[in-house]
Amino acid sequence: MATKPTTLAATTTQSPASGHICPRYEQAIQLLGKRWTGLLIYALLEGPQRFCELTNTVEGLSDRVLSDRLRELEFEGIVKRVVYPQIPVRVEYELTGKGRALEPVVAAIRQWAEQWVTLTEDDLSSEEQMEVAQ
Repeated sequence: MATKPTTLAATTTQSPASGHICPRYEQAIQLLGKRWTGLLIYALLEGPQRFCELTNTVEGLSDRVLSDRLRELEFEGIVKRVVYPQIPVRVEYELTGKGRALEPVVAAIRQWAEQWVTLTEDDLSSEEQMEVAQ
């Protein structure tokens, strides 16, 4: 009895029910699942931002980790670093077409979170707590 040869295409389309995880899906989750990465992409969907703006937007993110994440995202072609040759030099980070393609994914996660994630008072800033109280 002859068996079908296994090809890469066949293994990349298998479902979780088959006992195998698609290697592309796994790689995507490993990249996007890193701490802070999703928040950076979310922030950059608003438009180009400077390093210090990203630090202020994503609370708790250290400069070193921000630099590492931006470098990783740039390497993957999700973010591009734009240098403006002026004095002083201005650097902005923005999403590429590949990065912008994540917008529906981010929107779906946000919609899911609004429906299913419950926040405690510790999760809310004092400003958000005042809004909830009103």
